Amino acid sequence: MSVGILILIVLGLALLGYFVGRQRALSKAANEGRKLHSLPSYYGQFLALFTAVPALILLAAWLFVQPMLIESHVSGLIPDSAIPEGGARSLVMSDVRRIADGLDALMEQGGLGEEDLTRMRADLTNIRSRLAEVGIALGSNVPVEVFDAAKTYRSEKNTGSLLMTIAVLGLSLASGGWAFMRIRPELRARNNSETFVKALLLGSSLVAILTTVGIVGSLLFETFHFFQIYPAKDFFFSTVWNPQFRGGSDLGILPLLWGTFYVSFVALVVAVPIGLMIAIYLSEYAGRALRNLAKPAIEVLAGIPTIVYGLFALITVGPFLRDWIAQPMGLGTSSSSVLTAGLVMGIMLIPFVSSLSDDIINAVPQAMRDGSYGLGATQSETIRQVILPAALPGVVGAILLAASRAIGETMIVVLGAGAAARLGLNPFDAMTTVTVKIVSQLTGDTEFASPETLVAFALGLTLFVFTLGLNVLALYIVRKYREQYE
Repeated sequence: MSVGILILIVLGLALLGYFVGRQRALSKAANEGRKLHSLPSYYGQFLALFTAVPALILLAAWLFVQPMLIESHVSGLIPDSAIPEGGARSLVMSDVRRIADGLDALMEQGGLGEEDLTRMRADLTNIRSRLAEVGIALGSNVPVEVFDAAKTYRSEKNTGSLLMTIAVLGLSLASGGWAFMRIRPELRARNNSETFVKALLLGSSLVAILTTVGIVGSLLFETFHFFQIYPAKDFFFSTVWNPQFRGGSDLGILPLLWGTFYVSFVALVVAVPIGLMIAIYLSEYAGRALRNLAKPAIEVLAGIPTIVYGLFALITVGPFLRDWIAQPMGLGTSSSSVLTAGLVMGIMLIPFVSSLSDDIINAVPQAMRDGSYGLGATQSETIRQVILPAALPGVVGAILLAASRAIGETMIVVLGAGAAARLGLNPFDAMTTVTVKIVSQLTGDTEFASPETLVAFALGLTLFVFTLGLNVLALYIVRKYREQYE
């Protein structure tokens, strides 16, 4: 049974439990001639919550733990001789999962039976052709042990899914039955239900915290592993980025940081003035009809996928800057450049700056405007000398949030700025950023024990520290502003 169907069944039982619990409370009150402590709906909610929530929590925990246990067991069944020279057990396990998925697909199509699967061996050529029918391509050097491990993986996964279905439905019925037996007129259903909901809300709020802790923990662990095999001094202070997967790599972060900040600076130079002027016009000069039309139109820019911006940089902006500015002035011959990525990224950031700044400017009390006009100031003088100084903390916060968004951008840089890690001031040179190299170092069949791959986690942790610092600073400034005017 699929997870989706199982969830629907549990939710259906919870819905049924709501009506059953409500009806039981009413019938109990009528038979005993007593008044219900809570509204009838609370009794139904009490039964529905106990029917669904424990079962769904078990389901989530099972889905998290089961793959780790199965992979740990199956991985131990693969002998070292089945791992190719220079390869990794994790890569072999990816082949095991692919073969297991292919076998499941063949079973669903009816082209394979359990007895056929038992007799199959990986050294039979028809196995590869059968798996190719469902889109699973196997090389000629896949060992027999890998195929046997895939059969074991599939068997244990299916057995685990069956046990999960039984356990989840059993817990749902058991907890629902226990809650059903507790329903009587004197039950404080509202208190129990609200306590249960409060616990759910608390658990939901902890998800974000635990996710952040998990992200930081994984980055710290792998970064620590990286610095055990690569000197931290060379990583932080070297000006050369030259990864070689055969060894002897130079993994200095300085060229990547320079490219990241250079591209982000160009983007902010474009986005901040334009976005701020848009915000001033919409909040102070534009009529209501124009504002209602222009603001949503500008915010559409924020919803365009970044890959579309990247294609725009690659096809339109880059060739234009090369043919009309860089080549005539002798500054470069490549369409991939810092200026290309910065201009397009700046266009993408305009709605971030304009929308946030517009809301902040509108939050300035009208009394400050009226006082300025009463002293004889013009509208432009009021904007320059009253409104902008009052809104400055919030505007700075909006700019810092836009900067953190620019630092984390990937696709626009890949297609617009290229992948060359270099230090330079020429905006028409191709450069790259931290995020681009994180992607490139983790792309393909890589060995996770090598510094060339683990460096991606060190890059990610460095980027996380920078963006976190900008976000904290922005939130601090915005919060200080709100405390002043709300």
